[in-house]
Amino acid sequence: MRIIGFVGMPGSGKSVASDVAREMGIRVVVMGDVVRAEARRRGLEPTDANHGMVGDELRRSEGEDAIARRCLEGLSRDETIVVDGIRSGAEVEYFRSVADRFHLIEIFTPPEQRLRRIAARGRSDDNNCGDLSEALERRDARELGWGMGEAIAAAGMRICNDCTLDEFRERIRVVLEELCRS
Repeated sequence: MRIIGFVGMPGSGKSVASDVAREMGIRVVVMGDVVRAEARRRGLEPTDANHGMVGDELRRSEGEDAIARRCLEGLSRDETIVVDGIRSGAEVEYFRSVADRFHLIEIFTPPEQRLRRIAARGRSDDNNCGDLSEALERRDARELGWGMGEAIAAAGMRICNDCTLDEFRERIRVVLEELCRS
């Protein structure tokens, strides 16, 4: 199994990068979908606070790599998979341990651009508690507390998303083509 992981702070462009992968025919697994599905299963509203709580509980009860393990359940070992939303060093280590080839890419976007993009996308879990800037700071702090800094530091490549959408999509496409050939 070849795994290409995307790591980056909220609003950095991981979902756009994953969309490019899908368009290229690469299977994409979104780690946040595991958390959102578990929150739905528990009957919780889709808020940032609830998703954060579920993520914390899964990591405490099942281990730091719980979400990583869950997101690969039932997948074939004979395919290339993009994993969107790696959030800790433990998750990086898990993916390294199960992949024949593992590539970790940091998606970096300056904070002020992340804030504008989050405000524009309107996802239900982006801001349910007032000031968006404060909400993003809390979310960043929570994700850094999960070990996001370790995951970012482990990335072998950084793609800067400080350009137009078309330029960013092209940067992602070029990198994915190269990684799928190697």
